[in-house]
Amino acid sequence: MTSQLQNLWHLRRVGEASSKPCDICYKPTTSVLITPDQKDYFYICLGHLKDRGFCTPVIDAAEAAAKKKKEELDREIELIKKEYEEKIKKRKKSKESKQKEKSSNTSKDDKAGNSNDNNKDEDEKAEKEKNDKVRQGITHWIFNPNIKTCQINALIDQGSTTTSEDGPRIFALQKYNT
Repeated sequence: MTSQLQNLWHLRRVGEASSKPCDICYKPTTSVLITPDQKDYFYICLGHLKDRGFCTPVIDAAEAAAKKKKEELDREIELIKKEYEEKIKKRKKSKESKQKEKSSNTSKDDKAGNSNDNNKDEDEKAEKEKNDKVRQGITHWIFNPNIKTCQINALIDQGSTTTSEDGPRIFALQKYNT
């Protein structure tokens, strides 16, 4: 006996070299709908995947909720980053205004004007030390054997998204009685 074919199809992507024509319109495509048991498949173009008369996406409620929660967390993180950057800018401005007041007070008192050169040298030294600390932290992070490559790759790929992640991955074909 043969088992009935379930109306559940997973979307897979193949490489450009393995692309074949869509089974319906014969346009070249890299999208393949395949059954969960991988017994049947067919190539389908993106136009037919978007056609609600041909197939409909099966949306998992838990997955949709997790995606929504992740988007909310990303928005909150961006807001916090912006607030933090604004605080840092305010601190820099206040420090610069204090330094200007000090430099204007010392320049009036000091006839030679050597204090301005000393302040510039001190600022350059402080900035250089800060940059060195940042470089050491990055070097430590890159060469730390405790950090796994999957974590590094996740951080590198954090900003990039692919089209397969954007759309639904499971579809159900429409049934027509003729």
